[in-house]
Amino acid sequence: MSWWNRKPGEERVRWVLDPLVGVGPLRFGMSPDEVEEALGQEPVELSYGWERYDAGVTAIFRGGPRLVAVAFGALDGPSVWLRDIELTGRVPSEVGADIRELAAREGALVRVNRSGDPEVAAWGVSLGVEQDWRPSPKGGTGRNDTLLTSVLITGPEVAEDPYGSEPVVRWRDVRELDANPGAWPVAADSDRPRWDWTPAEGVGPLRFGMSPPQVAAVLDGESPAARRGLHAWAWQGVGPWSLEEDHFDRAGVTAHYWGREGIPTLSAVTVHGRTGPQVEFEGIRLTGRAVSDVDAALEQIAADRGTLLRFTPRGDGGVEGTNIWVGAVRAGDTVVSEATFYTPDWEGDF
Repeated sequence: MSWWNRKPGEERVRWVLDPLVGVGPLRFGMSPDEVEEALGQEPVELSYGWERYDAGVTAIFRGGPRLVAVAFGALDGPSVWLRDIELTGRVPSEVGADIRELAAREGALVRVNRSGDPEVAAWGVSLGVEQDWRPSPKGGTGRNDTLLTSVLITGPEVAEDPYGSEPVVRWRDVRELDANPGAWPVAADSDRPRWDWTPAEGVGPLRFGMSPPQVAAVLDGESPAARRGLHAWAWQGVGPWSLEEDHFDRAGVTAHYWGREGIPTLSAVTVHGRTGPQVEFEGIRLTGRAVSDVDAALEQIAADRGTLLRFTPRGDGGVEGTNIWVGAVRAGDTVVSEATFYTPDWEGDF
């Protein structure tokens, strides 16, 4: 049975990592045709610099083109091993402990990457995580509250700075994401301020239609800890720059803007799961909770309304017509809920 046709419950095929040389049947320096031949299948998705294959394997190429990195998902595909350590599909803290123990024995330097997970240049290993999704008792697939390990395996060309190197950044650009040192404190519900949510109007003191200075003013004058935006011709990095997001650490929210006629106005607010205010919807506390509990409550509301609990491509859930998406944010080996409140005409990246 080929690994990409693995049935539920069937054991995953084991791929062994040869550090900086290759992994499984793949060797760094291979051409796309050689990768296809080694895998015995064609890619299901192609983009500039990378090709994704069935079951959680992405091959990343540099000019030539030649293979310089391979990414493995947490939930499917082969099981990747380094020495006696299984790297994929496990509890993140357990894999991290195994990595640090092996590194101590072999004298390898362990760094913390942008997601807060171990990264070892000497082995070409950079760990990551993915939220676990499992079949629901009611049918279909539902979000779990646990995280499982994914991994980026690199060759020598990009091992020193994998997520800061071309062409990895074309596959997944993490440079604008908040860096995490590996700690995920979650505020107690009793320590969170209570905010009200008024559909189509705003949440807490934030009103839709506000300008960025007005948003900062009602948040006690807090300056954004980070800003994100796009150039008019984003793929070239040129043209007028427009503000898309302001991230406020102390308030625990992200303000999302939509530029109407070139003027950014508040169109959505994400309340951070670990630190943000508590907001309720029909008696359901939406932030800082087990995501599966929030999903179950929203699913009941959807059933009462005769609709379904829907999910965005990135995995946020919501009841149709509520203008709320409930996301998941990391809290160590698990996730907690956070919520985005938006106007009906908001064109966000969901």
